[in-house]
Amino acid sequence: MGISNVIELLSGVALFLFGMSLMGDGLKKVAGNKLELVLYKLSGSPIKGVLLGTGVTAIIQSSSATSVMVVGFVNSGMMQVKQAIGIVMGAILGTSVTGWIICLSALEGGSGWVALLSTSTLTGVVAVIGILLRMISKKQSRVHMGDILMGFAVLMFGMQAMSGAVSPLRESEAFLDLLTTFSNPILGILVGLVFTSVLQSASAAVGILQALAATGVITFSVAFPLIMGIAVGAAMPVLLSSLGANINGKRTAFVYLLIDVLGAVIWSVLFYAANAVVHFSFMDTSLNAVGIAFLNTLFRLATVVVLTPFIGIIEKQICRLFQDTEPAGPEKEDFARLEARFIGHPSVAIEQCREALCNMALEAKANLEDAYYLIGDYNEKRFQFVTQREDVIDKYEDKLGSYLIQLTGKELTDQQNKDVTKFLHAIGDVERIGDHAMNIAECAKEINEKHIVFSAAAQQELTTMFDAVQEITYNAITAFTTGDLELAYRIEPLEELIDSLCDEMKLHHVDRLQRGICKLDQGFVFNDLLTNYERVADHCSNIAVAMIELESASFDTHEYIISLKNARAHNFDQYYEEYRQKFALPEE
Repeated sequence: MGISNVIELLSGVALFLFGMSLMGDGLKKVAGNKLELVLYKLSGSPIKGVLLGTGVTAIIQSSSATSVMVVGFVNSGMMQVKQAIGIVMGAILGTSVTGWIICLSALEGGSGWVALLSTSTLTGVVAVIGILLRMISKKQSRVHMGDILMGFAVLMFGMQAMSGAVSPLRESEAFLDLLTTFSNPILGILVGLVFTSVLQSASAAVGILQALAATGVITFSVAFPLIMGIAVGAAMPVLLSSLGANINGKRTAFVYLLIDVLGAVIWSVLFYAANAVVHFSFMDTSLNAVGIAFLNTLFRLATVVVLTPFIGIIEKQICRLFQDTEPAGPEKEDFARLEARFIGHPSVAIEQCREALCNMALEAKANLEDAYYLIGDYNEKRFQFVTQREDVIDKYEDKLGSYLIQLTGKELTDQQNKDVTKFLHAIGDVERIGDHAMNIAECAKEINEKHIVFSAAAQQELTTMFDAVQEITYNAITAFTTGDLELAYRIEPLEELIDSLCDEMKLHHVDRLQRGICKLDQGFVFNDLLTNYERVADHCSNIAVAMIELESASFDTHEYIISLKNARAHNFDQYYEEYRQKFALPEE
C-alpha cells in the first residue's frame, strides 16, 4: 500500500464524514425541526423512549446528537433521568441504521435493474438530482432535500474511495498479522474505542470497518471486538457535552457510556465463554459490508433488549454514583431551561424561551400587584421582596435577550422567525412593566415615610385605575402566553380608556387641590402613581400590537394603532364602551 493509497484513503474518509454530516443535517431539517419536541413530549415510558430514540437517531443519523439533546433536556429539568435512559438506549440502536445505508455501496455488476442500482449509477443519479434541487429550487424544503441527496452521494463516493484505497491490503502480510492481534477481545475493544473517540462518530467508524471488509480479510473474530469497542467509544462526544451540566445532566451522559460498557462486558463474557466450550466454526468467516452491518445491529439490539427491563435499577445506580451534594436554588432552576445545548435545535430553544418569557411575565404581574398592595398596607419585608423579584426580572431580560440573539444566527422557519421577533419585542415591555411596579413600590414607601393619606375620592380613583391596569395586564399576558389574538384585540380599547381615565383623574385632583381637599405633597405622589399605571398600559399595548402585527407579516406599531383607532376595527368601539362602563368613575 503506497503513499497514493494512503492519500486516497484519507480523502475517502473525509468525503465519507462530510457526506454523512450533510445527509444527517438535511434529514433533520426536512423533518421540520420537530424531532426534538417529539422526544420531549412523547417519551413518557421506557418503551416509548427506546422507540423514539431509535426513530429520531435513524433520521438524524447521529446517536451523539440525540444523546446530547437529551442531556440538555435533563439538565434544564424538562425530562427525568429515567425517561432519558430509554431514549439513550434507542439512540444506541438507531445509529446502526447508517451501516445498512452504506451496504448499498456493495451493489455492483449485474444487468438490467440491478445495474441501475450499482453504486456508480446510483451515486451519479442521486448526485445530479441533489445538485439540481440545490441550484434551481427556491423552497428551503427542496434545498434541504438536495442536501440529503448530495450527502448520500458524497458518502457513497467516499466509501468507494476508501474501498479502492484499502484493496491492496488483502495482499499485505503485515496488515493480516495486525488484524490477527485484533481478534484478541481486549485489544480489539480498546482499538475500536480509541478509533471511535478520535473520529467522534460510531457510524463513521463502522463505515470504515465496512470499507476494510471489502478486502475480504475482516473475519468475525476481528469484527466483533472492534464493534464492541466502537460502541463504547461513541460515548466520548456525549461525555464531553456534559461538561458544565448539572448533576442530572452528568448522570444522563454517563448512562450512554454505562450501557455500552455493560453491553460489551455481558456479550464478550457470554460469547467468549461459550466459544471456549463449543469452539464456534464461524470465527474465521470473512464478513462483507452487510455482515458488518448485521453484526453491529445485532449487538446493539441485544444490549438494548437485555437492559431495558433494568432501566429503574440503572437509574438508581447512576444516582448513587453521582450524588447531588449542591441543591439548586430557585433562581438557578428558573434559568436552567435556557440551555446552550438547545441553540442547535431551534424548535426546542424557542419553546424554552416561550416558557421562560411566560414565567417572566407572571413575575412582573405579581410584582405589580404586590406593589399596589403596599400603598394601603406598607410592609418593609414585602417591599424587599418586590425589589428582589425586580432583580430576577432584569436577569430574565439579560438571559433571554442574549439567548434569542444567538438563535437569530441559526436557520429558522418563517414561524420561528416570527416567534423570535415577537419574544424580543415582548422582553423589553415585560421588563418595563417590572420597572414601573418597582416605581409604584417606591411611591408606596414615600407615602408611608411621609404619612401621606389620600382623600376618599382620590383613593377610590386609584383603586379604579388599578383594577383597569390589572385587567389589561392580565389580558396582555394571557393573550401572549396562549397566543389568543382575539384577546389581544381587546387591549388597545382598554389602553385608550386608561389614558382617558388618567387625564380625568389628574383634572379631578387639581380640582381637589384648589378646594383644599388634597395637599400638594399628595398631588406629586398621586400623579406619579397615575403616570406609572399609564406606562404599564402602554407596554401591555405594545405586547398585543406585536402579536397582531407579526401575524399579519408586518411590524409598524405606530401605523397599526392609528389605523385601528381611525377605522374602529375589530369591535374597538364595543370593547371600549364595555370597559368604560366597567371602570366608570363616580361623579364628584
